[in-house]
Amino acid sequence: MAGRPVEGFGGVLLRPGEPGYDEARVVFNAMIDKRPAVIAQCESAADVAAAVRYGVQQRLEIAVRGAGHGVAGTGVSEGGLVIDLRKMRSVQLDPDARIVRVGGGATWSDLDGAAWPYSMATTGGRVSSTGVAGLTLGGGSGWLERKYGLACDSLISVELITADGELVIADETKNTELFWALHGGGGNFGVATALTFRLHPLPGMTLARLFWPADAGTAVIRAYRDLFEQGAPDELGGSVFFAAAPRKDFVPQALQGKSAVGVTATFVGSEAELRSAMAPVLALAPDGMMLAELPYAELQSALDDPSGLRNYWSAEHLSSWPDEAVEAFSARAVEMPAPMTSQQLACPWGGAVARHAGKWPLPHRTAPWVVQSYGVWSDPADDATGIAWAKNVCADLRPYSTGAVYLNFIGDEGHDRVVAGFGKENYDRLARVKAEFDPGNVFHLNQNILPA
Repeated sequence: MAGRPVEGFGGVLLRPGEPGYDEARVVFNAMIDKRPAVIAQCESAADVAAAVRYGVQQRLEIAVRGAGHGVAGTGVSEGGLVIDLRKMRSVQLDPDARIVRVGGGATWSDLDGAAWPYSMATTGGRVSSTGVAGLTLGGGSGWLERKYGLACDSLISVELITADGELVIADETKNTELFWALHGGGGNFGVATALTFRLHPLPGMTLARLFWPADAGTAVIRAYRDLFEQGAPDELGGSVFFAAAPRKDFVPQALQGKSAVGVTATFVGSEAELRSAMAPVLALAPDGMMLAELPYAELQSALDDPSGLRNYWSAEHLSSWPDEAVEAFSARAVEMPAPMTSQQLACPWGGAVARHAGKWPLPHRTAPWVVQSYGVWSDPADDATGIAWAKNVCADLRPYSTGAVYLNFIGDEGHDRVVAGFGKENYDRLARVKAEFDPGNVFHLNQNILPA
């Protein structure tokens, strides 16, 4: 197919050996090293439709790439066709209506940067380079979730190219079953070329980063757990974690680079309000502390993770987090690989996350806690060790798990985990939607739902 044109396609085609090809095939997770036959860099929905039709006609395995941040690396295919949306990053914002429409290749940095001057936002990821479409279609966990729900809760409509190359619009009045499915069902139903969101007022944000030596872990985690279980305000979000303390001025030099227990706290409001909400944890006198009021768009990029490293992620949603589970979580931290980049953390849910439970195909929303393991390292020789550690963190907490899982937090863990991400009843309903819009499972490089 070398040099073959694609009918109706107005973007750029990259093939092996051509300038830009090797750069374009790289995704966030360095464990993924695939060489597609062609990368179609789309500039419009018409380009996407043409590329989909071509891929189906030529029987090429189709991968859809937004930001390429997904840990499973499904944004690239070996010997197949990559539909690359990174040139489709437009942002159209109506501040009076509090609505924003973004292209399918937009990142949260694009959306946040446009909305923040109007003191508005919608729940995005915790990393500014994450793609809007991939995160939202999988549900969309982020700093604002306890206040405003998951990203998908603010979704108004999606423009989608289906497996037959047709453009459809899904919203509350059109293709309503598809619209329901796009609130967590991921990229199973087509290529999202544009998404429209409802924006929320966001007058101010405060970020806190707190660090103690690792041996304080159990005490810090219990205090943090109790804070939320006793009714923390919805404005308060964040996580408690084990990682290496950063080499920053606010961290004592003796703790920098050493194993530490930390808390990241975000608050929709002022520093004084955060201090009041976090008082029981601040009373433990962190060795390193940074508190600052800052624009939401800046907060969103403050903890961006580096690309070019090897990643393995997993997660468990907990029905409870008793002392014995806290101790198991703390004990596993001593085995953390490459501690300057790896971390294990727990995020509080509840608030608006739980209040929207039952509306969309996301049964994990009722869990009060999410435990995540992020194994990150650079040397391929450490793959087995890093993967085993990430799996063990979650295995330790599985006795306390709800059994459900947010699929954006994990890599490829098999079909049973996909079903667990939706629950059997929701999965069967999603499979019927899949059969209507993608009966041939053209879009299967994802957390795959098999057509009914």
